Amino acid sequence: YEEAGAIRDVVQNHMMQVLGLLTMSAPVSGHHEALRDEKVKIFNSIKPLEAEHVVRGQFDGYHDEEGVAKDSRVETFVALKLEIDSWRWAGVPVFIRAGKSMPVTATEVYVEFKRSPQNVFKSMASNPRNAVRFGISPNIEIGISANAKKPGEDMAGENVELLVCDHHDDEMTPYERLLGDALAGDATLFAREDEVESAWAIVDPILGDVVPVHSYKPGQWGPKEAEKIVHGYGPWHDPKEAS
Repeated sequence: YEEAGAIRDVVQNHMMQVLGLLTMSAPVSGHHEALRDEKVKIFNSIKPLEAEHVVRGQFDGYHDEEGVAKDSRVETFVALKLEIDSWRWAGVPVFIRAGKSMPVTATEVYVEFKRSPQNVFKSMASNPRNAVRFGISPNIEIGISANAKKPGEDMAGENVELLVCDHHDDEMTPYERLLGDALAGDATLFAREDEVESAWAIVDPILGDVVPVHSYKPGQWGPKEAEKIVHGYGPWHDPKEAS
């Protein structure tokens, strides 16, 4: 990990692939090249990162890990804000947070819709936004949350989530699937050269020590400085412990 860091190891490839699949337009066909064409369009529409939209962190005790330099400034945590410069996604911020030694090991996508102009449930302390949550790991889940009326006579509301889970104990491991797809000539899950180059172009301006590294304790959601990334939009969504 000392040779990579969270931006190179997680954001540039894994998180960018998730973002591409989430925000791309529908491909014109089921062919793998049609899918990759749409991801390239999205990546080319994302503005290169600026230092003010990035927070890096390193958990206390990282320097004691085997193979880590005592003066290492490699990030084990990163929080960032992306903007997609397109008609469809103009004005919609995209926040990514990834790191090691977090309270929960999970990969989730949380999509908040615009807040309703009126809160019909006067008794609710807040007016949480409707949202869709995609659980990718460790459990495959789709959750749809909305404000709904509580049972009873009062016009009282609560935020509820409709959850769908999919468990496959005998599913192939990710690398088994990739090897099988390679043998079958299916390139859907493989990144194309222009796709890789466009993803690197997004993160390249903030690689190295362009952004300072802040410390955080293991078991925390990164350094407190990460809160500035979502300032004005609400707190970070914290995944829950998998049941």
